[in-house]
Amino acid sequence: MRLGESTTAVPARVQLRYSGAVLVRPRRNRSRPALRRLLRETRLSPNDLVLPLFVQPGEEQRTPIDSMPGHARLSIDLLVEKAGEAAALGIPGVALFPALADDEKDARGSASSKPDGLLQRAVRALKTAHPELLVITDVALDPYSSDGHDGVLIDGRIDNDETLPLLAAMAVSQAEAGADLVAPSDMMDGRVLAIREALDSAGFGEVGIGSYCVKYASAFYGPFREALDSAPRGGDKKTYQMDPANVREALRELELDEAEGADWVMVKPGLVYADVVRLLRDHTALPVAAYHVSGEYAMLRAAAEKGWLDYESCLLESLLSLKRAGADVIFSYGALDAARLLQDA
Repeated sequence: MRLGESTTAVPARVQLRYSGAVLVRPRRNRSRPALRRLLRETRLSPNDLVLPLFVQPGEEQRTPIDSMPGHARLSIDLLVEKAGEAAALGIPGVALFPALADDEKDARGSASSKPDGLLQRAVRALKTAHPELLVITDVALDPYSSDGHDGVLIDGRIDNDETLPLLAAMAVSQAEAGADLVAPSDMMDGRVLAIREALDSAGFGEVGIGSYCVKYASAFYGPFREALDSAPRGGDKKTYQMDPANVREALRELELDEAEGADWVMVKPGLVYADVVRLLRDHTALPVAAYHVSGEYAMLRAAAEKGWLDYESCLLESLLSLKRAGADVIFSYGALDAARLLQDA
């Protein structure tokens, strides 16, 4: 017998897995629930989540969003209640999106920077009722624009540089209302720098910028646009949102946003761009967020209503996949459901 050979007979059925004197059995590490918990590589918790919320005018007003079961446009009083549910479940923050009436919108989105605007009043109410809750505000013109675009439309094209001062003024107004983090989602070139300089000049050096660094021109935003009635009135957003076919371009956007002063960077959508989440995670020390967007959420709810899948299990698996891809923060319309499930686990 040669050195290293085993005298133990190896059954034919395990010959292909036999190496020297060791029979490798990875299943041993999966054999018991306690062992699986002990060796789990990726852990999802309510601390990883942000709940997006839609605010509308009025009092005691709740307008269900048909394409997003479980979600509604809420008046400020009901928004405060919903945010309280999130805080009680251990969710650290909410992201706000305003749904304005058409008569409040104009070509330059002037309502976006009003001190008594809908979003600003919502921020103040939230910080009064839940001072510990992180309030993240969206910076883009589309909820306020009569054209439905994220920037100013001039002669049929989005004017990047004309838009920047409007975004900066919007961010300062949100900071004055008490926002903890402003989140530019517009994808205009140079907007992070313009916002950072405006915030610092206005004395809001502690307010962070969570940049929608890599935002694709995705077909998965449909339910969100229904919720805000913010679809473009003409054309599309492909001249400023990224081509879904491109990934190297994400690194260019990342480099620019880091240099301009972003505090977080985000990939949107998240689930179908998990490879891009991983790419950013591997190329930056900044926190990386992923947005589990309305279409990704709506697919789970619709399939569950048909009885084709289990919503709760698939929701947690979806969010876990984003965490595994490298997301530090996950924006999800399923955040409340996930937090309840994680507490019970």
